[in-house]
Parts: sequence; structure tokens; C-alpha cells
Amino acid sequence: MYKIDFDNPVHVYFIGIGGISMSGLAQILIQENFKISGSDSKESAMTKALEAQNVKINYGQRAENITSADKIDVVVYTAAVHPDNPEYAAAANAGIPMLTRAELLGQIMKQYEIPVAISGTHGKTTTTSMVSKILLEADTDPTLSIGGVFKDIGGNIRVGKSEYFVTEACEYTNSFLSFFPKISVISNIDADHLDFFKDLDDIRHSFRKFAQLLPDDGTLVISGDIENVGEITDGLNCSIVTYGSSADFDYYPTDIAYDDHGNPSFTAHLPMGKELKIKLAVPGIHNVYNALAAIAVATILNIEDEHIVNALSLFGGTSRRFEHKGEIGGVTIIDDYAHHPTEIKATLTAAQNYPHNKIWCVFQPHTYTRTKALLNEFAEALSLADHVVLADIYAAREKDNLGISSRTLADKIVSLGHECNYFPTIENFSEIEKFLLQNCTKGDLLITMGAGDVVKIGDELLGR
Repeated sequence: MYKIDFDNPVHVYFIGIGGISMSGLAQILIQENFKISGSDSKESAMTKALEAQNVKINYGQRAENITSADKIDVVVYTAAVHPDNPEYAAAANAGIPMLTRAELLGQIMKQYEIPVAISGTHGKTTTTSMVSKILLEADTDPTLSIGGVFKDIGGNIRVGKSEYFVTEACEYTNSFLSFFPKISVISNIDADHLDFFKDLDDIRHSFRKFAQLLPDDGTLVISGDIENVGEITDGLNCSIVTYGSSADFDYYPTDIAYDDHGNPSFTAHLPMGKELKIKLAVPGIHNVYNALAAIAVATILNIEDEHIVNALSLFGGTSRRFEHKGEIGGVTIIDDYAHHPTEIKATLTAAQNYPHNKIWCVFQPHTYTRTKALLNEFAEALSLADHVVLADIYAAREKDNLGISSRTLADKIVSLGHECNYFPTIENFSEIEKFLLQNCTKGDLLITMGAGDVVKIGDELLGR
């Protein structure tokens, strides 16, 4: 594998530079005086921000972007880029060294004394942001790489000058196996990304290998509520810290209560009998456990209790995680990234404690493989809403060749005795928006949900 020498900056070309993770890595290298260029399919806020820093970006991926460009020393690409990509092929034919996004991130981690990697099927972005908020509150000057927009830093990347590096660690395509953490978090393990993994056992095996990356003097922070958690932890040489719902774990909550907006407060129990009174500004029981993981990491890093409590009380979430978008006609609009049944259940359960008359969930399924594999679980989770509205499946990286559609999911929801309306959305969401305007009433809670572009519905409604 090509090794980046941070003492001798070179020219790095990113295929797909506009992605939230890729643009963040480019930002880190810019701060280290590397020359950066790249390509993407279209202009975006991310690409504009890079161009403002004199980064040359090609719109449209063509072989000549590689062959006619200034001398490129290394090409970085994402899991969505395959050998038939013209820029990938041109780089390979030219013998230019190539790194995956994860390999580059792993090499960046090695430049820091205390790299923290936060993994799990769900909750990575929120937990990473909570840890980041605590480190910022404690004035530790960390470098941060987050998988969503964290308002405190105005984006997803912050480049600091201390020994702390905090990043999300995604399991898809085994990306996180290219990392070099000193502290790792595993928040949960569910069946997902079944276009890559064979089954849940395959996913668990990957998380086990991730845990094994830790050095002997490293620490694994893991949810004790994970089924058969010993399969992940047994035989590890690193320190193991557990958290979860039971007093059997090192960190656990009691006295959980909710305010008028569903934001929980609780007593966090820490090792050696220590207790912290925590008040969160984000809703849902799932965020109690995200906070416990963040508290455990902060405690390992010897962050003072005062900073932990203050940071969590001020943490207002990240973009697309139960994000309050506004109101129209007395209807509150929330947007959420949930795209797995476990996440949907967590969001809609949190919504039960939020002010509402009726809960409307506009869901856009994400990928055909996930929808087909978890069809029954999706139907059951979505049935927690009073009214479900389905958009067409957001294909992302996939082709429509599995015989599955949102109509299939709608029929399954109706078969469970719940109301569901499906609107084909091949070109736009206009029919959904019209339906919502006609049917949502004052006091209702409208949640747009999914990992695709369903967020546009709320934005369009609020823009009227």
C-alpha cells in the first residue's frame, strides 16, 4: 500500500471529492499543505467550499481528468467507485498509486497519539458528535471527522493541533478494518449493508476483527446489550469497558425522565460508584446510550466531569438526526436520517414523547437490498406512526433488479392493519407534498425520514 509522508506533501486527487467524508479528508490534507484536486458528478456546497481554497475540481468523471492533469502522486477513491470508472481505470493504467478513502483515513489516524474510532450499525454520527462536543468544551483542540454536519464546527471536519483525533468508523465494505484506533466504540451490531455482508454472522465477524485492531494498551468501549457480546470481546488483550441498560455494566443509567419535548435526563453511573446528573437536549432513549458511550470515552481521556455534563446539556444534535426544520400551519416538521428498522423505531419512539396530535412519517426506503431483506421489520417499525407515507426506494448504488418496491412495503404495512399511502416519486415529490398539505392539521408532527433526498419535502413545504 502507498504510504503518505506527511513531512513531504504531494498532489492527491480525490474521485468523488464532494462526498461528506472525502471532502473532509481533503480539508485535513489541505491543512497539511498537500496539493488537492478531484472530481464529482455535480457542484455542491462541499465542492464550492473546496474551490474557495483553490482546489481544482472537475465536474464529470473522465479519463482525461487524470491523464491531462498536473502530475498526480496518489488517487483516493470511495467504495462507490469501481474499476470501470474512467478515472479509476486511467489512474490504474498510468500506474498512479491508489488508496481507498478508508486507507487514507487510517494513515491520517496514525499521525495522532490518541485516535478514537466510533463504530456501530446505528448512532455513529451522534455519538461521535457527543464526544467531539465534550472535547471542545474541555478546550482540548481535537481533530474531528464526522459523518454529518455538526453545527458547532460548521461542517463535518475540524483540524486541531492536539493529540486527539476522533472519527466515525463505518463497517460498510469493511472500511473500518483499515483504521488504527487507540480507543474504539462499538455501540450496536444489527443486520445491515446486506449488499456487501452475507448475513448478521458475517457482520459480527467484521466487528470482532475491528475490536482486534486495538493495541494491548488500547481500550474497547462496547455496549453490553449486544447479543452474545462475549463473541466480540473474548480473548482481547486491550482493556474492555462496557455500558448499557444493566447495573452489570461499567456505565449504566437510572432515573430516566423526559421533558415536554422528549429530551431525557438521567443519572449516569460510572465505575467506582461515581454518579453524574445528565440532562440532554436531544430526544429519545437511544440518545441516553449514545451519551453513556461518550461519557465512557471522555472518562478514559480524563476529561473533567464538569465539561462532560455541560457539553451534553448543550449538545443540540447534528443535521438530519431528529432535526427541527420549522413549522407550517401549526404542523411541526422534523427531518431524520433513519433508514434501518432499528433506527426508525428509535426515532418514532422518541416522537411519542414530543408534542403532537398525530405523527406523520414520510419514509423513503434506502436501497433495494435493505428493503427486501428487512421488509417485515420495516413494516413493523413504521407502524409506530399514526400515518405512513412512502416515497419510491432511493436506489443509491444499486439497480432495480430484486423485484422489490415501495408498493411491496406499503402492502405489508396495510396487512398489519395500519394506514399507509404510497406515491410514485420518479421525478419529484410534488404529489406527496400536495397530499400532506391537504391532510396534516394543526398540532401534527411530520417527520421526513430516510438516507436519500426525502429531506427536500420538508424544505419545499417550509418554502411555500
